[in-house]
Amino acid sequence: MTQQAMERPPGAPAGYRLKFPGSWWHLDLDPSTRDASIRRKIEDQVKNAPLSRERVDDLIRDTRRTARDAYAQGALQAAGMLRVLNTGDGALVLSATTIVLRVSVPEEQSEDLAELIVAAALQVGADAEGTGLPVGEVEMVDLPQVGPVGRITRIEEVETKGKRIPTVMRHVLIPVPNSREYLVLANSTTNVHLAEQFHDVFDAIAESFRFDDLTGPTQSPSTEHKGK
Repeated sequence: MTQQAMERPPGAPAGYRLKFPGSWWHLDLDPSTRDASIRRKIEDQVKNAPLSRERVDDLIRDTRRTARDAYAQGALQAAGMLRVLNTGDGALVLSATTIVLRVSVPEEQSEDLAELIVAAALQVGADAEGTGLPVGEVEMVDLPQVGPVGRITRIEEVETKGKRIPTVMRHVLIPVPNSREYLVLANSTTNVHLAEQFHDVFDAIAESFRFDDLTGPTQSPSTEHKGK
C-alpha cells in the first residue's frame, strides 16, 4: 500500500518503510470505504469472542473515530491491533494503534531535535500539573536505521462517550533528513495496566523504521508498509 507523496525539499527522502507485528492490520483511512472496512475487520476479529453486541459496536465506533481523526490530521497511514482474551470472569480487550504523521516545523522555530525535546519536556510537565496523572518521560533514543530520535511517553485522559479514559501515549519523533519536517509515530493503548508490555511493542515497531532511499531496498512481507 503506497501513500501519495507530499511536497518535499530537494534531498529529503521520498518514502519510508515500517513493519508491524503479524496480528496488526492497516486501518482504512479513505472516507468512502473506511466505515464498512472497519466494521468487517472488527466483526471478523471478535466473531468468537464473549463480547456483547453493545461492546462490539463500541469498538467499531471507537476505531472509526480513530481513523476519522487520523485522516483529518493528514496521516500517512494508521494501523492497529485488537485481541479479546477470555479470562473466565469475562473478556479482556487488548487494543492499540499507531498513526504516522508528517509535520513541518514553523520557520520561526528551530528544527533542532535537542531543542524540540527540551520544549516537549517542559510542555509535558506543565500538562501533568493538577491532573493527578504521572509526569511523562521525554528522552532521546537511537533507532537502528535512523539514529537519534525523540520519544515522548505519558498517560493522557481521552474523552470517549462523555467519559475520560486514561490512555498510554508513546510518540516517536523522527527527523526527515534535509528538511524541516518530522515523521511522528503516534502510538496509543487504553490498556494502561499493560503499559510496559505495549511500550515494548511500540518500540519494536519504531525500530523497524527506515527511509527508503537512504538504506536501499528491503524485503516487503505482508506486515511491512511502504509509505511516502
